Amino acid sequence: MNVMSVENLSKSYGVKQLFESISFGLDEGDKVGIIGVNGTGKSTLLRVIAGLEPADSGKVVFGNSVRVRMLAQNPDFDPEMTVQEHLYQGDAPELAALRAYHEAMAALELHPDDAGLQARMVAASQQVDALQAWELESEGRTALTRLGITQFDARLGTLSGGQRKRVAMAAALVQPSDVLILDEPTNHIDNESVAWLETMLQKRKGALLMITHDRYFLDRVSNRILELDRGKAYFYTANYSRFVELKLEREEREAASEAKRQNLLRNELAWIRRGAQARSTKQKARIERFETLQAAGPARSQGKLDVSVASTRLGKKILEIDQVSKGFGERTLIRDFSFIAVPEDRVGIVGRNGTGKSTLLKLIAGELAPDSGTVELGPTVKLGWFTQEHEEMNESLRVIEYIREAADQVRTADGTAISASQMLERFLFDSQMQWAQVAKLSGGEKRRLQLLRVLMTAPNVLLLDEPTNDLDIATLTVLEDYLDEFPGVVFVVSHDRYFLDRTTLRILALEGDGRIVGSVGNYSDYVRQTERTGGGQATAEPARATKDAAPDAPARGGERERALKMSYKEQKDYETIDDDIARAEQALEQVQTQMEQSASDSARLQELMAEQQAAEARLDELLERWTYLNELAEKIAAQKQG
Repeated sequence: MNVMSVENLSKSYGVKQLFESISFGLDEGDKVGIIGVNGTGKSTLLRVIAGLEPADSGKVVFGNSVRVRMLAQNPDFDPEMTVQEHLYQGDAPELAALRAYHEAMAALELHPDDAGLQARMVAASQQVDALQAWELESEGRTALTRLGITQFDARLGTLSGGQRKRVAMAAALVQPSDVLILDEPTNHIDNESVAWLETMLQKRKGALLMITHDRYFLDRVSNRILELDRGKAYFYTANYSRFVELKLEREEREAASEAKRQNLLRNELAWIRRGAQARSTKQKARIERFETLQAAGPARSQGKLDVSVASTRLGKKILEIDQVSKGFGERTLIRDFSFIAVPEDRVGIVGRNGTGKSTLLKLIAGELAPDSGTVELGPTVKLGWFTQEHEEMNESLRVIEYIREAADQVRTADGTAISASQMLERFLFDSQMQWAQVAKLSGGEKRRLQLLRVLMTAPNVLLLDEPTNDLDIATLTVLEDYLDEFPGVVFVVSHDRYFLDRTTLRILALEGDGRIVGSVGNYSDYVRQTERTGGGQATAEPARATKDAAPDAPARGGERERALKMSYKEQKDYETIDDDIARAEQALEQVQTQMEQSASDSARLQELMAEQQAAEARLDELLERWTYLNELAEKIAAQKQG
């Protein structure tokens, strides 16, 4: 069933045409991923469809009673509103009933003996029952919890930008809609939450329109792709992987058509150059044909980025972290962490939101001082830091002036010196855009410009904090290719699993209790190792082991291996750990059963959610211990056999 039709939609800003006369329909169950280079109008298209911005021409037509809900890339918030109030805002009857119930509950807590308030609460509760809205409330609280938001009474003004985006995400998922519009939904959420969101959207029955740079996410959620390319819209009934194949076929057809056009053009040009008289109707028709062929021309390519910038030579000593701890207030984010970087290291840093990933990068960059321990950079290290926070840009500068502040020229990997203007061309900023003010750029174009500015300084150690936020897939693909050839060291914090798989050789996982666990391989390798160990740490050895032996480092000659044995406590734990895990699993199952039975009791449900988190943490701890003890037992057995 058709729920929405876009008819001949056009939009421009000044002389820049974003899209022109695009048309498409959306059926119930369609999950459409919108892709295109930054600046092609993806977010603008969503805003026009949602009715937040007018089109220059054309129209958007919705079916009868179709409800539309949009999660913007940068949602607006009332700082005085609580998380719970934001969750239930909207005009749906179920939301109004839940608001009335919670307002009555809050008033009754202040005046518990007020008969009028008691009657009001009973009436509100009955209305929630009648609309079957308790399930909606349970889904909302579950969504918030899975997205890392547990303080439902917190005011939005006290939350970080990323936390507010997650609150808006939960609200968008829970509030009833027939068309859900999401602009970069995976920004500001961790890898576990992205996987959960995938599952939620896969189950969703309504239509979905979304912009995302996350290629795994696109592959697993979308069943159609809408590509914006040079003002036109191309629809593909496919997920992202199939889209790539279909797009290549389309471009090959266009190339063949252009070759045929060029051949006809040469023939017509040769005829005109022979001095034919343009008197007859036939001759005039041939001249008109030539002019038409010439005017058609090839479509202007989106271009390909080239970021083959040389880096500064790197010495043997790169980065040494020794027994570093860092916390804020009473919370310790990093405890006794040691690490040595090796040449051409590719390190992915993962963990749930708030576990200290960005803090670790700031310690490496010298932006933060450790509470204890030392962080030492080698004398030849030249850092390039692409931060998660959007850098304050002087938006009155012209694009080329912004880049020249970093460097007037740079040498590419083959030693060629090229100017700032030429580098901008390689980054798809043509000569006209180079003299535009930074303020005129889209959010994604500004991020691309910031990335170029970092690379123009020729760093040999790159710190990338959520580099995939706001960058389009074309830019990410070329950045991945650049990192393949980059001779220096890379540390990357990212929620984009595809990007981590393409760019990392080992993973540092922040566990949330101060521990950082090391794992050799990319992100998918890390996940497989974690699953094999039952959800505990990916390896038995903590990351500080790299202080003594970096990956692939040779063993020190002449050192004898220390005889291994279990302590008394380890031996006792080894004998009882299987029974302990079974009991912990049973306890978790009991809590989950109680949660299902208490779906309509919000107060009890909140208590049970806390119990569930504690039970999961206990089970994780036991599984981690099981992994350590069993690997230790295997090492002891191997040592005895040797």
